[in-house]
Amino acid sequence: MGAGQVAAAQPLLIGLLLLWSSYGKFADPQQAERTALPRLVGESRATGAYRTVAGIEALVALALLLPPVWTIEAIAAAVLAAGFTGFLVYSKIVVPEASCGCMKASAKPVGGRAIARALLLLATAVVAIPAAAGWWSAGPGLVVLVAEAAVFAMLSAELDRYWLLPLRRFRIGLSHPLAGTASSTAPLAATQRRVLLSPAYRAVDGLLRSDIHDYWDDEDWRYLSYVARYDGRAATAVFAVPHRNTTPESIRVAVVDETSGLTLYRPAVLATV
Repeated sequence: MGAGQVAAAQPLLIGLLLLWSSYGKFADPQQAERTALPRLVGESRATGAYRTVAGIEALVALALLLPPVWTIEAIAAAVLAAGFTGFLVYSKIVVPEASCGCMKASAKPVGGRAIARALLLLATAVVAIPAAAGWWSAGPGLVVLVAEAAVFAMLSAELDRYWLLPLRRFRIGLSHPLAGTASSTAPLAATQRRVLLSPAYRAVDGLLRSDIHDYWDDEDWRYLSYVARYDGRAATAVFAVPHRNTTPESIRVAVVDETSGLTLYRPAVLATV
């Protein structure tokens, strides 16, 4: 497997990633409101800019996936990836509560994984620039894409529910969080692990702005509070964790207004997957 084959294979992965990203933006253009675009280009132009980026992604993706093979395609992908990286760094610094808006609807703020994914996309695009043949001629070079795709998946928070959460559940299944405790009261770390694996946590994790802020026990329940924001309002997310029922589905959550104490959001039905 030569360097030329590895370079030739890259456009297949880059093109598929850009198509996925473009589809997510076209399918839900309202994601733009949760990104840093309103701050960067103005609220009235954010959705239009978001759709424009989606269109550019789609065009570059099709150019990479379809013949003929031009160096300009990989250069365009590299410029696009550099733009993504710069935008995410800007979001992290200037609008830290903004979401990525990269691949799929998500309320999670921009983090190190999203920036690392953009840098990896930039690196693969740079590797593709010297390619003199299409990806369909890469031969053994396509094998490299399996490892690269796995890294992209691990850096994509949008895919956590498909591999990371099942892995956490498996680990908890091997070693029960309450095993070996001398006290009848569950350790806080064990309660936190249960919360992280629960549908209740997945329902509100994009709203959370802190780690555990406070906790207390009341008869058969333990309550954990987190600092949160809901529709721009300061709020508190309170999780109710039963002591006796250890299933993730038994945990409940409510988001309450920080000032008035009124309930702003309470998931009525929590999915188990």
